[in-house]
Order: sequence, then C-alpha cells, then structure tokens
Amino acid sequence: MKRSSTFKIKIFILPIIIIGLLTALDQLTKFIITSKFSLYESKPVIHDVFAITYIQNTGMSWGLFKGKRIIFIVLTFIALLFAFRIYYNVYDKKKYLPIRISLVLLISGALGNMLDRIRLGYVVDFFSFELINFPVFNVADIMVVVSFFLLFFLLIFKYSNEEFDEITRLKISAINEVNGTNVNNDNNDNE
Repeated sequence: MKRSSTFKIKIFILPIIIIGLLTALDQLTKFIITSKFSLYESKPVIHDVFAITYIQNTGMSWGLFKGKRIIFIVLTFIALLFAFRIYYNVYDKKKYLPIRISLVLLISGALGNMLDRIRLGYVVDFFSFELINFPVFNVADIMVVVSFFLLFFLLIFKYSNEEFDEITRLKISAINEVNGTNVNNDNNDNE
C-alpha cells in the first residue's frame, strides 16, 4: 500500500523536527548554565532540597566511569542506531504511537549528551537534588530516563509478546551467516 506524502511527513519529518527542537532545548539550557555559572557554582532553588549546580561530568551517574568519553560516544551511537531501527519497525502502526513518542525522547536525550561529549569532552549537568544523594543531571538525562520508564512500562504491561517481537525485530540473517548458522525467522515465530 502506497502512503501519502502527508503521512510520510508526520511519521518521519515531524519526529526529526521534534528531536531537533528537544535537543536544541537541552543545548540551550546547558549554554545558559555555562554562561551564567562558574564551574561548581550552586544557587539554591529550594533551600536544602533543590539547587542549580554547574558541574562537568566526564562519566555517568555518580561519576562512574570517568574519562571513558570514546566508549560513551560509541555506545550512544549504537543505542541511537538501535532506537532508529525500532522506530522504523513501528513507524506505520498507530498502536505503536506511544513507542514512537518514547523513542523520540530517548533519541533527543542521547543526542544532547553525545553532542556535549563530542564538542566539550564532558556533559554539562546542573539539576541538583540536595535532599537525597542523587546525581546532578540535565534536560537530556530527564528525556532519557522518562523514555526508559515509558518503554519499560509499555513493553511489560501494554504490548503482548508477539507485539514485542514485532517492535524489536531486526534483520539478523547477516549475523547468522557470519556465525555459520542458518536460522529461518519464520520457524522461530512459533516458539
């Protein structure tokens, strides 16, 4: 069935525009923080609960894996490819709109932090919950975490196993040929 150009715009162009806008929002907030704050400067928003604190994170949450910039860039690139592939798997099915929305958030957040790592060598973080020992984070982190929770909820509670298989299907024939196996995906659907 041939789709109209309006459909293609909604399914592909609109998400690209939204990803661009959300990534730009993340980068704008980081630019504002780096322009208005000195490194490690903190301004309370709610005393002893929440503050804006400018840090440069070369690792991930709680400073884990500091200095592993190349690994983070490569892993982010792989995650982005996987997210785009999943989006492609479900782009034309209305029932998967929540998955597409989650993937747009995930891609936007991943791109925002990857841009920091490529451009600056670190990620600009600034939201700080002081009430609990929680890592300082940014807008991109919010998008990634929200998308993961949405995806987890949707894949566990909303979609069936068959729908999950449809969402995550990948062409694996090339991988099987490299490994010396010949798997017929049609036979695996019955398992």
